[in-house]
Amino acid sequence: MDAGTPPDRKPSRTITTRCCIVGGGPAGMVLGYLLGRAGIETIVLEKHADFFRDFRGDTVHPSTLQIMHELGLIDDFLKLPHQQLQKMDGMFGGTKIRVADLSRVKANYPFIAFMPQWDFLNFLRARGQKFPQLKVMMEANATDLIWSGDSVTGVIADTPEGPVRIDAELTIGCDGRHSIVRERANLKVEEIGAPMDVLWFRAGRRVDENESLFARLEPGKMMVTFDRGDYWQCAYVIAKGQYDAVKARGLDAFRADITSMAPILKQGMADVKTWDDVKLLTVAINRLIRWVRSGLLCIGDAAHAMSPVGGVGVNLAVQDAVATANLLAARLAKGCPSEHELDAVRRRREFPVRMTQTMQTVIQNRIISVALKPGDRSLKVPLFMRVINAVPWLQGITARLIAIGVRPEHVHSPAASGN
Repeated sequence: MDAGTPPDRKPSRTITTRCCIVGGGPAGMVLGYLLGRAGIETIVLEKHADFFRDFRGDTVHPSTLQIMHELGLIDDFLKLPHQQLQKMDGMFGGTKIRVADLSRVKANYPFIAFMPQWDFLNFLRARGQKFPQLKVMMEANATDLIWSGDSVTGVIADTPEGPVRIDAELTIGCDGRHSIVRERANLKVEEIGAPMDVLWFRAGRRVDENESLFARLEPGKMMVTFDRGDYWQCAYVIAKGQYDAVKARGLDAFRADITSMAPILKQGMADVKTWDDVKLLTVAINRLIRWVRSGLLCIGDAAHAMSPVGGVGVNLAVQDAVATANLLAARLAKGCPSEHELDAVRRRREFPVRMTQTMQTVIQNRIISVALKPGDRSLKVPLFMRVINAVPWLQGITARLIAIGVRPEHVHSPAASGN
């Protein structure tokens, strides 16, 4: 804090901890759970009063289900309301194709679980309460880093009781693609780019409405639908920066475009009453050039924003958290790891991040960008997709890339006695 800080903005209290995790999303909550399990004094800061945020990543892939299995949490986890997806079918122009079949993946849980992210996070928070070393602070919004020379030594956070100073030997940024941690640490971002944005909305679903289609592509249009039990979760893909143009055509035209692509949504689109029911997700693919400074590490979306292609963002964040605990927990028990030791997380996770982002970029550039080009034309299924559709065992390979990913992580971090 500098000398010019107004008195009412100076921290009224100080908390000391071994590790401060900024952000209570999937990366932050999984890492908090693992460090608390390891007996390491840890505080997770979540800026909101609860985890209830709509239109967040709700896909829990087999790689994450395996982590829940390894932690002994899977039975209770799967009791939470969810839907399961195994076969991923799409309509490309007028041709139906299958791009992935998770039943062919060798996994303990060969399906994608669609589960509200707030249920996932609340589950981890509740299970983590048995670890006395773990504290989750809600309504704690990190606003700045604390420095000692070139080292980060904690954070300043706003709380309902006023600003608080949290002194920590290690600060970990898990605060998403708009990370205040990486901004304050002046960590440079490499932008890869994305040709599209996404409009998220819900459409009501009747009990007798069933459809296995996952994605629909028509000339100039693309949409993805998820069966969420009593509603359809929908993602309408638009060309980058075209949201204002879509709104200018009017809500009736938007609803007509949707129902022309997916007639099954005709009744449910009555739920989209105003543009407030449609949320814009600005798609970005980027990654940090370096993930660390002395006393600081960034993981998850704070280190690498993923495209929604494949719905892998949550699961990459969880994998980062598991790798971080595997690599650092034992060392963190003795004090802050060195900058080189912290950078082991990047060295472990950068390859799968780069590979996944490369695959997303290829799909964006060769399929989505082509589909979104305006004009009255036919839309042909690319050759490689026709081959996948014709050869079932190839559907298992694509499913593995989506479901398990590149270099999956497994829990090797220690569990403290009694945990």
